[in-house]
Amino acid sequence: MRHRHGYRKLGRTSEHRAALLRNLACDLIENSRINTTVPKAKELRRYVEKLVTKSKNADLNTHRAVYAKLGSNQRAKAATKKLIEEIAPKFENRNGGYTRIVKTGLRKGDAAEMCIIEFVSE
Repeated sequence: MRHRHGYRKLGRTSEHRAALLRNLACDLIENSRINTTVPKAKELRRYVEKLVTKSKNADLNTHRAVYAKLGSNQRAKAATKKLIEEIAPKFENRNGGYTRIVKTGLRKGDAAEMCIIEFVSE
């Protein structure tokens, strides 16, 4: 039973899962919308919404904290900059619910439930 279990394992080791979420988060920040499976999108929502909430306070410590969560490479640096300077200010008056998950049907190969996760635009 998984009562009160905190997260989805997604069939991966902890390091693989962390890398997957970092990459999906960078993709979402760069493109504002990505197509993925529903369980991955639900985990990604938890991950990204915490980053957006932290990014509302734009100072040096915020840049460092977000950069640390997204990984340490050029792609993460660009994603951090875009998140703090472009995306977070749009949600200044919003207290959560920054992303939307729209189910799109089943994947042809393995019938996995697919969806689009995107930032909400006001």
